[in-house]
Amino acid sequence: MNARTLCIAIAALLAIATFAGPILAAKKHDRPNIVWLVSEDNSTHFMHLFDEHGPRTPAIEKLAEHGLVYEHAFSCAPVCSAARSTLATGCFGPRIFTHFHRKEVAVPMPEGLQMFHGYLADAGYYTANNHKTDYNAETGGAKWMGSKTWRDRKPGQPFFYFQSIATTHESSLHFPELDVEKKPTTTDPATVFVPPIHPETETFRYTYARYHDNIQKMDTQIGAIVGELEKDGLLEDTFIFYFGDHGGVVAGSKGYVWETGLHVPLVVRVPENFKHLVPHTPGSRVGEFVSFIDFGPTVLNLAGINVPEQMDGRPFLGGGVTKADLDSRDTVFGYADRFDEKYDFVRTARKGDFKYMRSYQPFNFDGIQNDYRYKMAAYREWRNLHNAGKLNELQDRFFRPRDPEALYDVKNDPYETKNLAKDPAYAEKLAEMRGLLNDWVRGMPDLSFYPESHLALNGKSNPVAFGQAHKDDIAALADLADLQLVDFDKAASGIEAALASDDPWQRYWGLIVCSSHGEAAGRFVDRAKQLAAGDPEPLVMVRAAQFLAILGIADPQEPFVAALAKSTNPIEANLILNMAVQIQDGGFGYTFDFSDAKIARQGRYVNARLDYLKSKNK
Repeated sequence: MNARTLCIAIAALLAIATFAGPILAAKKHDRPNIVWLVSEDNSTHFMHLFDEHGPRTPAIEKLAEHGLVYEHAFSCAPVCSAARSTLATGCFGPRIFTHFHRKEVAVPMPEGLQMFHGYLADAGYYTANNHKTDYNAETGGAKWMGSKTWRDRKPGQPFFYFQSIATTHESSLHFPELDVEKKPTTTDPATVFVPPIHPETETFRYTYARYHDNIQKMDTQIGAIVGELEKDGLLEDTFIFYFGDHGGVVAGSKGYVWETGLHVPLVVRVPENFKHLVPHTPGSRVGEFVSFIDFGPTVLNLAGINVPEQMDGRPFLGGGVTKADLDSRDTVFGYADRFDEKYDFVRTARKGDFKYMRSYQPFNFDGIQNDYRYKMAAYREWRNLHNAGKLNELQDRFFRPRDPEALYDVKNDPYETKNLAKDPAYAEKLAEMRGLLNDWVRGMPDLSFYPESHLALNGKSNPVAFGQAHKDDIAALADLADLQLVDFDKAASGIEAALASDDPWQRYWGLIVCSSHGEAAGRFVDRAKQLAAGDPEPLVMVRAAQFLAILGIADPQEPFVAALAKSTNPIEANLILNMAVQIQDGGFGYTFDFSDAKIARQGRYVNARLDYLKSKNK
């Protein structure tokens, strides 16, 4: 090769190198990395960044300096698997049958849909999960490619990394009463804020102080992970989401759709190279409402992936998202159903500063036995103080039947202490919020108007199709349930028709409405006795016996034993036993003895209920 040829060759190589640099850089910055750092079981009430009573979290506050603080971010459900399933699917749990914690049956994803991380992988992202896959549905074919780190990806490959931090988990507060003396906290218990819903006892103060310590430990862990990203030179190419996986975890929060159970901290650090995907100025606090159905669609949108139509959520970051659109978002919904062995059926709508809470079985009470909850010393003390009559009216609310509907001004009443539903001054707002929730419940439609056991037997192969096929029936059951909200005289004819119906679920809900009206529904006692004595549907038998027990008219033991003997489904048996616990602990003067009852299939939750009922009869 002569000198001229060599010079040409060198020039060509230099040109290629010069040209290749920007191309590689462009590829590097073409799609952002996305990281989710999730602390378990904590609401906004435990961070100074969101609430003046919370501890400082310097690592998370540093993320906020370069990002966005979301003042209105919400989990849809106040417990792990139901919340995580909503995150992964982008769908409301009551629509797709993923809202019961923990799953008794794993259901398929809606047809044509996979969990959002599958779409990321299909688009060339490396996906890693460290380490929770606590879903109530199959993944729809989506698979995680790694677990412990983002560093196992191919060179230059964009990644999505999820890490769950258990330091703040509920189990961290499962300590014996003696720990108050044996294990001092860094946070001085005398300095913590105890909200008005809780008694200000040594145990509660210590529990709050210990949880403040846990939050600060978690913050240090967040800082360490961010430090690793910085060490790898990834910060300005990576969106970092920090949020709580639902509310919690002090007594009465996790497992309940109060703001302490649903309102989560959310901070998103915005990378310098992708500021154009954010319709807000980094370093600001934003007021739009976002909920867990929106998180998966947001990740897909940031990655440039079309959001599937089957998802219920909408992106709040990424291309095509405008500030004007975000400013109009002021509504979120919540749901509470089964938590381990404990059943409930509560729905919420939050719009702006107001929260509407609809309890479809208002004779239930929040403090009903739930084995995992009552491992916490504060729970046990709270119930003991209730039994001893040492709580004020607000603190005692946790152990009393609820109103079927409640309305709260959460801006001025953050711990939801004053129900405005019966205040004439708020009648217009109540009607608006009731209509909002009714439209949502009927629009999904909400599968919980059927018992979980019925859904597991008849709808598990395709829950969405089942819901659509029974949409009119569900709307009719919802209309029947809403007879709880009117005077009994206006409800009586509808209840009478339901109790005479050939549809067992009409009879079932007719009896629930009777129990909600209590003594006013006394005219249906004879019909309830007939149904308790021999309805072909076991759950109708026990709902009838429950109504009679609430009125103090008939011992429910015999119908409950007969219903358990009929049942071949452990999910159904657990629901029956849940009603037994509600009756026995509800102050109606009845106890149960199931030592000789025939229960064909028991299961973990049935056994939990049987053990508890047995312990109460010693």
